[in-house]
Amino acid sequence: MEFFCYHRDRPGSLPLREKLTEEHWSYMDRFELIARGPTFTGDVLTGSVHIVDVASPVEARAFAFDEPNYQAGAYRDVLVRRWRNVLGRTMWDFPGGGEGGGHLVLGFGSGEPVDLAPARAESLIAYGPLLSDDGTAWLGTAALVRSADPAAVLTVERYAAVEVHEWEFGGRR
Repeated sequence: MEFFCYHRDRPGSLPLREKLTEEHWSYMDRFELIARGPTFTGDVLTGSVHIVDVASPVEARAFAFDEPNYQAGAYRDVLVRRWRNVLGRTMWDFPGGGEGGGHLVLGFGSGEPVDLAPARAESLIAYGPLLSDDGTAWLGTAALVRSADPAAVLTVERYAAVEVHEWEFGGRR
């Protein structure tokens, strides 16, 4: 089962995150990741995206909450949602290459699903619906995109809220 995890930073947590970099990477090395990487506002680190393939919702929560930065208090909150890999690939398979960055686009909603088939697929690094733990209820859409107009991958008016964050490819440097 695939899960989308977004750890949002606690303000001022950068020194703690820097101290725990190797622990964080070593922890992530233990998992099958579809995508990962930090989010920013300008030069300020604001969070981390991890899309992971694990056996159950219990394992997804353990993955998110046992993470060293979370355990040390670097994150203010964590979003964990079941996710479906519509593109069927990892970020490392993105045809545009793994250098540089793009954006994380989160659309939150409920009820009738929208955007189950991606628009502008050539700009998508990762894409899929956010779902309930049992996979039956649509709760939104999460996309990693490289585009001058990142929100255009969603039908924005059909969502209760849409967030766009600067994002870059993560992992060991």
